[in-house]
Amino acid sequence: MKVAIVLNTSWNIYNFRMNFVKHLLGKGHEVHTIAPHDDFTHFLTEAGCVHHTVTMDSRGINPFKDVALVAELWTIYRQVRPDVILHYTIKPNVYGSLAASMLGIPVINNVCGLGTVFLKKGFVSEIAKTLYRWTFRYPKQVFFQNPDDRDLFISQGLVPKDNAALLPGSGIDLQHFTPTPYTKNSQFTFLLISRLITDKGIMEFVEAIEKLKERGVNARFQILGAKDPEHRRGIPLAIIDSWISKGTVEYLGTTRDVRPYIAAADCVVLPSYREGTPHTLLEAASCARPIITTDVPGCHHVVTDHYNGMLCKLKDADDLADKMAQMSSLQEEKLRQYGENGRRKMEKEFDEHIVINAYMDKLAELQQAS
Repeated sequence: MKVAIVLNTSWNIYNFRMNFVKHLLGKGHEVHTIAPHDDFTHFLTEAGCVHHTVTMDSRGINPFKDVALVAELWTIYRQVRPDVILHYTIKPNVYGSLAASMLGIPVINNVCGLGTVFLKKGFVSEIAKTLYRWTFRYPKQVFFQNPDDRDLFISQGLVPKDNAALLPGSGIDLQHFTPTPYTKNSQFTFLLISRLITDKGIMEFVEAIEKLKERGVNARFQILGAKDPEHRRGIPLAIIDSWISKGTVEYLGTTRDVRPYIAAADCVVLPSYREGTPHTLLEAASCARPIITTDVPGCHHVVTDHYNGMLCKLKDADDLADKMAQMSSLQEEKLRQYGENGRRKMEKEFDEHIVINAYMDKLAELQQAS
């Protein structure tokens, strides 16, 4: 089959879908990747994909840009004529489905997360729901990364129930993210891995840190991830710089390999407002590290409270600080047990082969029907 994979960045394809891409190529399928060009695009072409660069702004709704995106995707789809198109992330899901429907090309969508438009009720949220309701009539299958998102879409009539299926996120490569021997640091180390935008709970994390320092908690607080001040919910550089200059956090910048940073940490923290299935938490659990995260869709599917980590309340810096204090006071053996439980949970529920097999089964079904 000729398979097109469409995402908002080449980085996303390389980091979260590459083993699936290689599996497709290994089975003799012709793979076309469609995404904006970035530093990771060359990895896709070197693997054997045919890449098509598309202009896509993932920072919110702009009617003029979005109409142009539909036209651009339609042009690429018409040129490539794939047998099936796999969409991931919001704009490919919505606008890619619309472009593909005009050409009669079957699509499979993956709702990686609902985005911030679902966090607040309002005009923009209603527009987004209308777009989903309109365009999600066309896919042959819509995969969701957690049951909360799936049930929400079904209950609000955004997707036909028969078309909605569940996957464990994008899965995790258990051979790449492996446990490392754990010894509790003399100065307990918390690590947050995320883009620096408010929806990831960065502000609550910093506020919790300040509360812990007032209590005299002796720990290190690290942030690993890209600054994104141009994002609508991005944190201004001046604020980030003030955190760094005051020593509130250690800013570690960005990296192409998070494993050494996870291995050096005692606990990974993500106080996000809502997720599909947060890949950073899958990585942390696979590397056998305890986790603190919010009790919200996506996050609470990765962490079982007091089994492989702790759950905190949404947008509650006091509760987050309490959970961080509790975690730092645990004995090394308990921390190790949390980590081992997390690894066990990943092996049982989140192995990426579950995801790959589900896609391959659906592709085989479409191939037989054609």
